[in-house]
Amino acid sequence: MSRSKANRTSEAEIGIAALIAARDRPTGWVTTSQLKKLIPSYITLTDDDQKDSLTREGEQLWHQIVGNIISHRTVEGNIIAEGYATYERRGVAITDAGRAYLERPRR
Repeated sequence: MSRSKANRTSEAEIGIAALIAARDRPTGWVTTSQLKKLIPSYITLTDDDQKDSLTREGEQLWHQIVGNIISHRTVEGNIIAEGYATYERRGVAITDAGRAYLERPRR
């Protein structure tokens, strides 16, 4: 997976991890709070990702990217905008398109 600026994990990479986390849940749905606990078990976060946020006390920088999945849900490339997930009750639910996307080979 490619890295974005300053050796940070990209929103796309976090989005894929969120899809995997939702897929692995019995309901296919996961809250953003749960994602903040689960994401590190799905991807390796960089040292830069794990730095404390200067604007959000008690959060690491990568936590903001989890929030961006929701706040950027209408932006092209976002897992919700692309139809791979839906926004439901402060979380994301994987769609059939999202399941198919995860089955595709990646480079």
